[in-house]
Amino acid sequence: MKTRFLYLTSLFLCMTAFFSSSCSSEETGDDLPLSALIFHSIDGKQAAFTALTHSAVSWEWNFGDGNTSNEKDPVHVYGEGGYYMAKLTAKDKIGNSVTAQVSLAVALTPYALLTGDHTAEGYNGKTWRLTQSHTVNDKLVNSDIAFSLLDEDIPSLPAGAFSVFVGLPEAYNDEYTFYHDGGYRHTPTDGSSFGGIVYAMILQQSGLAQITKTGGEAVFGQDVFAMTTCTPREDATFVFNESEDFSVPTVPGFATGVRPDGVPVVTYPGVMTIDFPGTGDFIGIRDFHRKVIVQEIKNSTMRLVMFMTLDPKAIISQDPLIALSTSAAILTFEAVN
Repeated sequence: MKTRFLYLTSLFLCMTAFFSSSCSSEETGDDLPLSALIFHSIDGKQAAFTALTHSAVSWEWNFGDGNTSNEKDPVHVYGEGGYYMAKLTAKDKIGNSVTAQVSLAVALTPYALLTGDHTAEGYNGKTWRLTQSHTVNDKLVNSDIAFSLLDEDIPSLPAGAFSVFVGLPEAYNDEYTFYHDGGYRHTPTDGSSFGGIVYAMILQQSGLAQITKTGGEAVFGQDVFAMTTCTPREDATFVFNESEDFSVPTVPGFATGVRPDGVPVVTYPGVMTIDFPGTGDFIGIRDFHRKVIVQEIKNSTMRLVMFMTLDPKAIISQDPLIALSTSAAILTFEAVN
């Protein structure tokens, strides 16, 4: 019995010494190399950071918006939503340093959703294309204030509508890339672009493009869409407006007002828009009217309103060229990357 007692006592003392040594080593961190990781959480525009470090005695944070902190576990409120790269530099007691960084998506604005994460490695804009699946909100409408249906028998566009019913599958080929710095790239994968036939005829008559294919007769009794040769500019730009009162020339029956020069217009109050001023570029549908309304934008989809002139009688002036919109296409685009 005495021998057993001495054995247990010795075992207890050894275990006590072992755990005491382990705890001492963990608390001081002297035996652990300098390291740093970032844990974070986001609520609206507020981000809470935790520095998970070993052997560090100081912490320097750069939140990616020009603000910094020396706290170990800071909380930071960003002034604007968007993509940010937060960086932590941790130092030990002899001045060695190690860094860690994390990409943040903070209360993303519509502009950030449109152009993508510009802080990501290898960022090359955000690319969109017209979705073939369409949605219940995709439709052809009149260019009036209510966007009434162009044809009551077509309440929404079925999947593959421009391919199956219009005969122009090429409508889904083009890709459109928006960059954070305002740059824009249009990529017509087969060298042609989809648009209204009236504008296509004007381009061809002016020697600016050639019509390669037409479609729509099976549905509308005449061709209303066309594919035309297209060589986009390499220095194209775009302008995004999150809220404005947007006026577009329209036929008198749809107008809500008149411009000083007597041209009837319909005005859509407080809408998001994308414009391509001075570059001749467009998104989705190539027509007289390049500026589009953004009805909805999410991370992977956006829905745009593109105006068209489908009646040659709606061209009311040749110099300057003024075409009244007669209709619009409300279409969904999907993010490619």
